[in-house]
Amino acid sequence: MSFDGDPMPITTAQTGDDVIVATDVKKHYVLYRAPSQRFLHLLMPWRTYPRFEALKGVSLHVRRGETVGIIGNNGAGKSTLLQIITGTVTPSSGEVLSRGRVAALLELGAGFEPDFTGRENIVMNATILGLTAAEIAARMDDIIAFSELAEFIDRPVRTYSSGMFMRLAFSVAAHVDAEVLIIDEALAVGDARFVQKCMRFLKAFKQRGSILFVSHDLSSVMGLCDRAIWLDQGTVRGEGPAGRVCEDYMAAMHDRPLELPNVRQDLAAPTVRGDSVLLYEGPPGGWRAAGVTGISPFNPEASSFGQGGAKLIEAGLYDPATDRRLDRVEEGQEIDLKIVALAEVAVEQPIFGFIVKDRLGQQTLGDNSYRDDVAQVPLRPGEATAIRFRFRWPAMSCGAYTLTVALADGSQERHIQRHWLHDAVIFEVLSSSATLAMIGVPITLVAIDRGVTPPPT
Repeated sequence: MSFDGDPMPITTAQTGDDVIVATDVKKHYVLYRAPSQRFLHLLMPWRTYPRFEALKGVSLHVRRGETVGIIGNNGAGKSTLLQIITGTVTPSSGEVLSRGRVAALLELGAGFEPDFTGRENIVMNATILGLTAAEIAARMDDIIAFSELAEFIDRPVRTYSSGMFMRLAFSVAAHVDAEVLIIDEALAVGDARFVQKCMRFLKAFKQRGSILFVSHDLSSVMGLCDRAIWLDQGTVRGEGPAGRVCEDYMAAMHDRPLELPNVRQDLAAPTVRGDSVLLYEGPPGGWRAAGVTGISPFNPEASSFGQGGAKLIEAGLYDPATDRRLDRVEEGQEIDLKIVALAEVAVEQPIFGFIVKDRLGQQTLGDNSYRDDVAQVPLRPGEATAIRFRFRWPAMSCGAYTLTVALADGSQERHIQRHWLHDAVIFEVLSSSATLAMIGVPITLVAIDRGVTPPPT
């Protein structure tokens, strides 16, 4: 509670293309040692108590059609700022201006009544966001379908898992025709397939609305946001293009004094070959046996689109020697990525393709079968046809990935999409030698060369 004057109201932005404008926003919390002190403070507001300054004068703006990320350490004031922008917390001083309908996904479970069912919470949340009863009734089936919670929708949400909470909240926000979407770490929970679905929605939403996105995942901020704001102890420390601000933030996190441990004297002497000190030599294939990836079954009911005429009926990783479908694969293992299609009409110029995406929808690898110097083999109606892409499975950082597969008809430049299947298979990288980057490389030697000639300056 504030005692230094009336808080500034949250009003509507009136000028320019800005949909959110925060001006010198401050927020402090009075630290009471006992509940009785709160009551005494109401009676004697001139008395002073220790205060925690969560925000110390933050100013920002979000333009129409812009995606802005907010980064910073825990306790930097990120969530407090979002709560003030959405109106759930009152600023101690300063002003927040907003334009249009704002939908927010704040901390997990915010805005939910635990004893209400999922359906009742949809009605309550959509009403708060400004939908009429008729609009809610018209969109209810779409909201439930998007959430994929039809089996649980009439159960109390206190029985929901954290991932189910996220599904329900995101589904409501996706169907209220908001101009601004505010997300506070909501995508940190949930399975890979639904997170991919959310990321596709966000990328489409960027074409028509604005997003304010808080996350500790810098790769998602750099991949999704146009601009970033770095909060540090309640103040804006940096603002600008997302890539540059995230790099500055990472540099600051590592720019701290570090006491190095004493060098061990009992280590064996390194092997010396010529002028080189050999640190590591890999096997002939250049891969360490650390990386293991689990593979889900093919999901024929995954989200899809296309003009029809052919349907993808199988996809997965296969052993080239036995043609057996694999449920796990190791780094460097030679595999066939197989896609099987059943043609319903003649497909004269088939193009099979695949994309592997990380949990945030970023494409990590992919290819298709179109080659300028190779003739395409037509698919006959009623015939099942498989294509195999053979390669060594790469080292990918631990986490969930999805396989998207597609079948088109035509050329690379001009074609129709017969069947595009999102998230047909889930890959779960359980262990990996790629510890410093998303994709590892098959390093066979790491050596130190002494006495080299410096390059000319």
